[in-house]
Amino acid sequence: MAIRDIVRYGDERLVAKNEDVTDFEDPALRELIRDLFETGWAAPGLGIAAPQIGVNKRVCVVDLSVGKDPSQALVLINPRVVDAEGLVRDEEGCLSFPDIVEIVERPEAVAVEAFDEKGVRRVLEGADLLARAFCHEIDHLDSRLFIERMSSLKRGFVLRKVLKRQKRGEW
Repeated sequence: MAIRDIVRYGDERLVAKNEDVTDFEDPALRELIRDLFETGWAAPGLGIAAPQIGVNKRVCVVDLSVGKDPSQALVLINPRVVDAEGLVRDEEGCLSFPDIVEIVERPEAVAVEAFDEKGVRRVLEGADLLARAFCHEIDHLDSRLFIERMSSLKRGFVLRKVLKRQKRGEW
């Protein structure tokens, strides 16, 4: 297992096309999943997607306990949202945008179809924070960043903040 560097905004891998996983027996897949959990827990974060560690595969993990409760550690491979209900605006951050937290609108509840690490197709349901985490990570796999969910005014504010930090060498 390894804690990997987290890719930050501006790196093309964050918005590149991500490949579906087709080989669930590949040892590299198991290593990727372990590394995602280790990296996410170390950050710490509630979830992390493969593109955030520079791997353009449709794999992400979510763990609202941040490593404290193994029953909450979820693996989503080739996920897609199949149902969504309600909308809620709440604060959201992203490991690829360190120290930036903004209000983003997401579904209040979702059903997600995904494969687990063994290749078993599952439907996972989540509400509130779990729904937000599912949607955030699936957006990464769809090459979409959370700033794209903000108003153009708010997105401009965030991007100016990022550019200032990049110029100062803090990014």
